[in-house]
Amino acid sequence: MDLLGLFVFAAALALAAASPGPSVIALVARTLVRGREGAAALVGGIILGDMVWLAGAILGLAALAAALGSLFVLVRLAAAAYLVVLAWKMWTAPAATVAAADIRESESQAGLFLTGLGMTLGNPKAMAFYLALLPSLIDLNHLGVLAFAELCAVIVVVLGAVFGSYVALAHRARHLAASARAVRFINRACGTAMAGAAVLVATK
Repeated sequence: MDLLGLFVFAAALALAAASPGPSVIALVARTLVRGREGAAALVGGIILGDMVWLAGAILGLAALAAALGSLFVLVRLAAAAYLVVLAWKMWTAPAATVAAADIRESESQAGLFLTGLGMTLGNPKAMAFYLALLPSLIDLNHLGVLAFAELCAVIVVVLGAVFGSYVALAHRARHLAASARAVRFINRACGTAMAGAAVLVATK
């Protein structure tokens, strides 16, 4: 695939990923309360979900996605349910400062990964993004394995960089909390934001 096409794809993907949505809200809220540990699993699930939609757009699976609409609804609801669980954990998290007692990881890495995957697979906007963008960049009927690998590499780099930046900023902001009262406020605000993300995922 030519460099210009890859650049345009990367730029469009970066803009789409950076715009606040359920994935960004969930990632930032969780990092503010739990720290960076486990964020990689959530981001990994999101990235894999994007790769699945990329493959679906290339292989012409839009019709299959429509036929399996009820299945995607179940995936989306499962992801939303897990976000509600995370929201409750955030709301009830101990109000200890980061310096005094860092909050330990309690969520399953597999659960976080599957939540990221479920949020993306259950997001029709992700499918629409690939179905609308790819035909204008490449000939899907003559796309080789190398070009597919290049697009997957772009997804990993771009989404890793965008979401990694959100995690780094949220982690830095988390360490600014200097009192138990501030930490309690952050925990509950982030729990509310996570619950809001669950609603967005469930109602898409």
